[in-house]
Amino acid sequence: MSASTPVDEPLDGPAGTPADDPLARERSHLAASRSALRAMREDAEALDIRDVTANWVNASVLEHQIGERIKALADLSDTPLFFGRLDYLHAPGAEQAEGAEGELFYIGRRHVHDADGDPMVIDWRAPVSQPFYRASKKDPMDVALRRRFGYTGGDLTAYEDEHLSDPAEAATTSKLLQREIERPRVGPMRDIVATIQPEQDEIVRSGLSGSVCVQGGPGTGKTAVGLHRVAYLLYAHRERLARTGTLVVGPNRSFLHYIEQVLPALGELTVAQATVDDLVAHVEVRGTDDATAAVVKGDARMAEVLRRALYSHVTMPAEPVVVVRGSRRWRVPAYELEEIVRQLLDRDIRYGAAREALPQRIAHAVLVQMERAGEAPDDRVQDAVARNAAVKAAVKAVWPAVDPAKLVLRLLGDAEFLAENAEGLLDEEEQKAVLRAKPARSVKSATWSAADAVLIDEAADLIRRTPSLGHVVLDEAQDLSPMQYRAVGRRCTTGSATVLGDLAQGTTPWATRSWEEALSHLGKQDAVVEELTAGFRVPTDVITYASRLLPHIAPGLTPVASIRENPGFFEVRRSEGPDDVVAACRELLSREGSVGLIAADLRVPELAEALRAAGLTHVSPGEETTESTRLTLVPASLAKGLEYDYVLLDEPQAVVDAEPDERTGLRRLYVTLTRAVSGLIITHTTPLPAQLT
Repeated sequence: MSASTPVDEPLDGPAGTPADDPLARERSHLAASRSALRAMREDAEALDIRDVTANWVNASVLEHQIGERIKALADLSDTPLFFGRLDYLHAPGAEQAEGAEGELFYIGRRHVHDADGDPMVIDWRAPVSQPFYRASKKDPMDVALRRRFGYTGGDLTAYEDEHLSDPAEAATTSKLLQREIERPRVGPMRDIVATIQPEQDEIVRSGLSGSVCVQGGPGTGKTAVGLHRVAYLLYAHRERLARTGTLVVGPNRSFLHYIEQVLPALGELTVAQATVDDLVAHVEVRGTDDATAAVVKGDARMAEVLRRALYSHVTMPAEPVVVVRGSRRWRVPAYELEEIVRQLLDRDIRYGAAREALPQRIAHAVLVQMERAGEAPDDRVQDAVARNAAVKAAVKAVWPAVDPAKLVLRLLGDAEFLAENAEGLLDEEEQKAVLRAKPARSVKSATWSAADAVLIDEAADLIRRTPSLGHVVLDEAQDLSPMQYRAVGRRCTTGSATVLGDLAQGTTPWATRSWEEALSHLGKQDAVVEELTAGFRVPTDVITYASRLLPHIAPGLTPVASIRENPGFFEVRRSEGPDDVVAACRELLSREGSVGLIAADLRVPELAEALRAAGLTHVSPGEETTESTRLTLVPASLAKGLEYDYVLLDEPQAVVDAEPDERTGLRRLYVTLTRAVSGLIITHTTPLPAQLT
């Protein structure tokens, strides 16, 4: 058989019985594998736990685990059960002796075994599957043949072979791989498990102990790499991560909805997803800051301002503590109390933990006096002394309880309090920028902004340590402020992180300037920074056009080089108004796949009305497209991270003008230009930005 079996042409090999037809044999194995998966699911459903659980708590836990197992064994009819096959020269792990018999393995999304326990499909994350992604002509990794499968829906329709150990066969570009990458998409993001490239696989399979930062331009697959790394880590370290938890942090709800089906499709159902706003939701956010205030509130210096403000509540004792027990009075002098307080401050433990330790320290000082007087107090006596009214009063006076929201409210509403704690950190103009024009009366009545919520989260962590997860994936990280990085970093202080982003797509006034700086704020200074520059999604002509902006928005970055053989559909058109935009939408909808109409936020209502008048149904970002409704109207501010087969970009200059400065506007434009998988049309009535022409 040839090295590449075309997708739409008859396969090599004699016709006849299934035994003589390679494609028929593979279809037969697919059918048998689906039957085996169904049997595995039925076995799980039939489990009887009545005789193995000691109580209802154990039964509830076990029932939940079985339920998750049943969900993970679901057979999705339109999703290929396996997508590749490896034929090894020798048995993996065995000595490669001459004449040793090799083995073949089918590579798929999850492990499937037959009634005897023999594997029919190997999980793509297993070590034996790694050569499917890494093997090459230069390093075949003991693989004689790598076979890729083509599918239409859930039906196996083609295959393609690479004879890696045959020096006579020239290396070729996989047509099935290209077609899978370019396959039209409708609905949420899908996994890339069948198309992971070697440089992506290295990141996916990197260890749990280390953090990784991935700088990747549009179409390099960084989001998919991050999600697949989570799936790999759950496979390789399931027990540990089951205890500590995993989290995916995205830029907004629309983005999270777009990616939410990737991990379940890989059999992983326990990964939480959230935005940064979700993580810090201590108060209801109803207000917004201007850019100047938001930049100052998001600055890492605010962490020290908050720390000073919090610990300003600690005062050195001026009076002794007198504890009365029975007929005896025990006196702890003020100087000894001050020494205890200073010791707690020097330990640099959380404010709340130190406050809880203070009464025990005072009680210990009393017990020392009791022992010197000949008494033999035990731990119960110390606890009783710690609860004594005099001790409680002293603790309240010296180390009062502080509510994090009230602390931030006072800091932003009291000019004198802010000045005291920001001295040497924030200048007068910066202090004025964050001060409320009219102080709020209470936490509930205050109009909090998203940046305020992050400050409250910082204060809450100073008081009580934030629980740490085992692994956190942070996507579109370039738009986070230093204080937001700190908020995410608190969630993985004892775990690791995967940071994903593109410096060229930073569209906030506080956008990340360098990954080294960002990782420092995150608390992951030792993270390895990897750069993905091979573009798999954006067509060549489109990414080349968009890269004209790079010298103006991120001059130090390497432009993405598309590996797509198909240059894509690309056209720039003069427009006379909304009717031309509607006509272009109809043109793109005549093609197969999803269509995104992206426009400056202020133009969205006008375009929505034009679409309705023309009878073109559409959805908003976050709403799932269907075969009958394939058009999404996307505000430019929500386009980041999304992708469509075809994109119609309306009025590029309006996208730029909507931002507070030209550089941010050009970065927003770069984002909108790079959302297309197969084609892009640009329509404009006003001149294009000079940086594009």
